[in-house]
Amino acid sequence: MVGPIPLSDAKSLSPTRLGSLRQPGPRTASPGDAAMAHVAPKAWEPGKQSWTMTQQPLRGVTSLRFNQDQSCFCCAMETGVRIYNVEPLMEKGHLVLIWDDAREGKDSKDKLVLEFTFTKPVLAVRMRHDKIVIVLRNRIYVYSFPDNPRKLFEFDTRDNPKGLCDLCPSLEKQLLVFPGHKCGSLQLVDLASTKPGTSSAPFTINAHQSDIACVSLNQPGTVVASASQKGTLIRLFDTQSKEKLVELRRGTDPATLYCINFSHDSSFLCASSDKGTVHIFALKDTRLNRRSALARVGKVGPMIGQYVDSQWSLASFTVPAESACICAFGRNTSKNVNSVIAICVDGTFHKYVFTPDGNCNREAFDVYLDICDDDDF
Repeated sequence: MVGPIPLSDAKSLSPTRLGSLRQPGPRTASPGDAAMAHVAPKAWEPGKQSWTMTQQPLRGVTSLRFNQDQSCFCCAMETGVRIYNVEPLMEKGHLVLIWDDAREGKDSKDKLVLEFTFTKPVLAVRMRHDKIVIVLRNRIYVYSFPDNPRKLFEFDTRDNPKGLCDLCPSLEKQLLVFPGHKCGSLQLVDLASTKPGTSSAPFTINAHQSDIACVSLNQPGTVVASASQKGTLIRLFDTQSKEKLVELRRGTDPATLYCINFSHDSSFLCASSDKGTVHIFALKDTRLNRRSALARVGKVGPMIGQYVDSQWSLASFTVPAESACICAFGRNTSKNVNSVIAICVDGTFHKYVFTPDGNCNREAFDVYLDICDDDDF
């Protein structure tokens, strides 16, 4: 796997230019670092494992994103980007971004690593060890990476203002997923079996009745999870058969989902929303998930039946509702104890441990922005 080459646009950079990066020197890379990428922090973009804000950023944080193995996270700020290790929580080093052309000449030590130019704004970037995916509002480009990048694929998409997309990091599966042309559908493309320069019709999954708001692949690329703009249900599909595997209920009130993530072994799934709650669902043994009390009643009408048959989270915890967050699974402390990490825009770090019987307790709390001196940044 190649070393990390994060990319970024910036607030003073032309929106038609996918940013460039200045590297301050080598640093220790963890598996999955190549997945770390950011683009212009212009608007709040729920539904991805990263987001940006439209309101005044708290403490200058404009975007957060985990890398694909969830071992570290990237915090984009008004002054640059910080990379943090998750466990133990520590800063891995500073990255200084090229915010505009005028700054390039101020430090001769800085080096332009990679730059792409497009005629329309770039909404998202996804990376794996051998490819980089660039998402525009109505089109997705796939390039070879990192040496001498060349365009491999180009896909027209449904209007995709949030830049929704996910890319499997697995060496065995090169799967790309994004919203389909039909409302509420997902399109899956196997980049390994599609010949560069040819147009191949992606496989389509009719996942929801309303527009897709959040999408995520597990690490092997065998399962895709999605939620609609309503935000009440999360549906999981087999990427090979396209069959629905399970339906998970976040709640009954509409909500904006910020993040969906699988555990490393796909045994669990976590999701965060603007309700200030992080929900944890069991996937390997779905009997652990809670069911509605109405399930004991017996036969009910078709509409109520859909509600009764839903699986509710086995555990949950809360973070400040006004502080949006992303979530991911931490390292297992024992066979029967798992952990979930929540990184919030207010600069706080939360770690909760949970057991299969639904007990959930906070194990750690920190303020990641206070780990280093801002003057050093």
